[in-house]
Amino acid sequence: MPSRDYFSLFGLELKLELDLNDLQRRFYELSRQWHPDRFSRKSAAEQQEALDMTSAVNDGYRTLKDPIKRAEYVLAAAGFPIGEQRSKDVPPELLEEVFELNMMLEEIKTGDDSSRPQLERAGEHFLELRRVADRELQAQFAAHDAAGASSENGRKALQAIRGVLNGRRYIENLIREVERALQPVAVETASTTTL
Repeated sequence: MPSRDYFSLFGLELKLELDLNDLQRRFYELSRQWHPDRFSRKSAAEQQEALDMTSAVNDGYRTLKDPIKRAEYVLAAAGFPIGEQRSKDVPPELLEEVFELNMMLEEIKTGDDSSRPQLERAGEHFLELRRVADRELQAQFAAHDAAGASSENGRKALQAIRGVLNGRRYIENLIREVERALQPVAVETASTTTL
């Protein structure tokens, strides 16, 4: 069976900051090495191994190239799973804004567009909060990598990363809610048929 340790699979050191060009180069090398067409004349077991490895390489590449998925993967492997978003995960500094957002969303749902400009500003604010979270993640990634994955400071960085990711996921949900509310309502038109 292929290794599910994506860092080992790609021959990489366990780090949260990766050279994406190097990762892509390794992905192409592994993809060529394990491409199922190269195993078409091999035994059924070898063909299955090629399929399993191709799947692992693709899954690993999708995970490692995305910084959020990479962080979640490292957290889960270290025993810090993210889990489902719960209301208790609401960042305290957002509670009042979430209350106001819910009021604006309710107004929009009832057909009152007067809060649309305020909702647009809230959306921009949440986008900025996501950018701030992303910068904080980059700082924590660097702290984790400098300390080493198995060190006490590395584990503290993982705890901080988990907190930032939980907040970022909540902010991401708010952004989606605002975008959904601001989408123009599709007007249904009755089709007419002439004989």
